[in-house]
Amino acid sequence: MALELEKVREIAERVGASSGLEIVEVELRGGGNKRMLRIVIDRPGNDRPGNDRPGNDRPGNDPSGNGSAPVGVTHEDCANLSREVGTILDVEDVMPGGSYVLEVSSPGLDRKLSRPAEFERFVGSRVKLTTREPVNGNRHFDGQLESFQNGRLMLAPVAAVKKRKQAAVTESEKVEIEFSNIEKANLVPEI
Repeated sequence: MALELEKVREIAERVGASSGLEIVEVELRGGGNKRMLRIVIDRPGNDRPGNDRPGNDRPGNDPSGNGSAPVGVTHEDCANLSREVGTILDVEDVMPGGSYVLEVSSPGLDRKLSRPAEFERFVGSRVKLTTREPVNGNRHFDGQLESFQNGRLMLAPVAAVKKRKQAAVTESEKVEIEFSNIEKANLVPEI
């Protein structure tokens, strides 16, 4: 199964790259005739905190070419990738063993963070995370991702961030967490 998913990811990345899309996640759920292949895609852009890194202004992020179009995944992006990837998977018989349902979607506002590059990309954003082992006696954290370097992230907890209106957050209020200790992490929508 791992080999199938790697081949699917390779195909999806090749197809997505031509449209300026990144493949966030590929997963296969279920078995037999009730298999669901899920591909999560995103269109990186400069409109997100901490995402002003080189390469995010590449062609494909702004169809109008004038820098003012909203950045993100459209229904059309999902439909096109689904059609193209589905055709390749069927022609190359990458998903042997019967039928499957292909679902292509965006990561959503509460996007899951699982790779170091994602943490680097979303520095400045609010995140909720759970650690495997307690850090300072706690396993659950909610705060602003201050930095991510050398496999460690610095998080300013929400209570500390709220204090910023009155005074700067001190280093002692920040929490340093090893990437390897993160069990689950998601962006927190700030609407």
